[in-house]
Amino acid sequence: MIHRFCLAAALVLGCATFSQAELKLAAPINDSMVLQRDEDATVWGWATAGSEITVQISDHKATATADDQGRWKVQIDPPPVGGPYQMTIAGDGSQQTIQDILVGEVWLCSGQSNMAMTVSRARDFEKEAAAADLPQIRMFKVDSGHATQPQETCQGNWTICSPQTVGGFSATAYFFGKRLHHELGVPIGLINSSVGGTSVESWTSMPAQSAVEAIKPRLDAWNADDAKYDAETAKANYERAMKAYERKVQQAKQDGAKPPRKPSLASRPRNDRNYPSNLFNGKINPIVGYTIKGAIWYQGENSSGRGFSHLYGVQLQTLINDWRARWGQGNFPFAWVQLPNFRAPQKEPSETNGWTLVQEGMMKTLSLPHTGMAITIDVGEEKDIHPKDKQTVGYRLAQWALADVYGRDLIPMGPVYKSSSIDGNKVVIEFENADGLKSSTDQVTGFAICGEDKKFVWADANIAGDKVIVSSSKIDQPVAVRYAWAANPVISLYNAADLPASPFRTDDWPEEGK
Repeated sequence: MIHRFCLAAALVLGCATFSQAELKLAAPINDSMVLQRDEDATVWGWATAGSEITVQISDHKATATADDQGRWKVQIDPPPVGGPYQMTIAGDGSQQTIQDILVGEVWLCSGQSNMAMTVSRARDFEKEAAAADLPQIRMFKVDSGHATQPQETCQGNWTICSPQTVGGFSATAYFFGKRLHHELGVPIGLINSSVGGTSVESWTSMPAQSAVEAIKPRLDAWNADDAKYDAETAKANYERAMKAYERKVQQAKQDGAKPPRKPSLASRPRNDRNYPSNLFNGKINPIVGYTIKGAIWYQGENSSGRGFSHLYGVQLQTLINDWRARWGQGNFPFAWVQLPNFRAPQKEPSETNGWTLVQEGMMKTLSLPHTGMAITIDVGEEKDIHPKDKQTVGYRLAQWALADVYGRDLIPMGPVYKSSSIDGNKVVIEFENADGLKSSTDQVTGFAICGEDKKFVWADANIAGDKVIVSSSKIDQPVAVRYAWAANPVISLYNAADLPASPFRTDDWPEEGK
């Protein structure tokens, strides 16, 4: 299979190039790596301009010539599933040998803190670690930070899964990969590029975002903040904050209290890791082209409270389209974790906020081909934005992959709103993935309904096959229905696979939770 991969096209003017007379390999081309089965593997690096480079694995061989900037790449057929294999890369007067290579399934795993959260912080760590003697599961962690220009290189190594190492693996990625490994019986490679406290726009290239008119207000806001930044003012504010901090530390010592958090010097917005494209530049661009099966994504928390949560769907779609275009592997499979339940339990029939609008944006992104969503509205924690149950999260991501990517006879995800129609004083809601639609409680709860006044009340709901019929004695002429419309909502709707339904609304009214 031939996949287009142009390293130069992934870069923007101003990024570093390599011209030294030394054979160098891209960071993921390393000992213990996993190659994607049934796809040409892209191997790339740098050498003296004009050098001929030969790559060989098993009895497969490919050659390339380093260009004027010293870049070279080959695409080579991987050997059969399994291993271990070794690869030799020779040229420019030297030779390197990559050991312990496996061939199986490779997934990119990215996002913010809930993707970065390690197995050591997840539920039942000791039990999970004891069962982690799984050397055919490997993780490459991108250790480099953000950058203001696209980078060609990064830091990172492949780690073999074992009871001693699994604690440092991304928990969501590990439990996803563990189920795939169990079900498919092949090696699994997981590329972890994630950073806590980060926003979607930082993970998307600047050219991709600049081309989308709907995202322009978000970029304008960042640029306005950058234009207002004054280094002298930032320094003065920091010095004042430090003096106040030192007084509070002394007071805390006297009182036997916990000391306050130490202030930090405010940096220029364009240098911040969350500035648009900065994490793409440092943590995605260097691995663009490493052949993958697909990607999983867990992010959105940081995008729910910044005044632009209503744009999240467009931003996520832009990211997916951007990564797919740069990898050159067509519409490779891409799934994400919908934000889980969080904060105080729902009291009102409809509670719009940035969290619900991000969840909605995620659901709408399912309009892109070959995408999926792990609905986790039932496994969050009221007071912890980092819920410890990552087993269920990884299991549900793998459920989608097994069904939609690997052709298993499974329901891929929970029920998702499809359409609605008004029948007298009732609203009929139709769902996708609704096989065996059922309620987890005696009564179907979590639905709200309103009339022309847009004032929602709790509704009665009844399941009829793959539909739910919603009504209320208080509403004679219904206009709209919402389900689980809150950060920590009342829910009840599941399908036969015990997967929960996504929050949704039938209206598209502008909301106050932006």
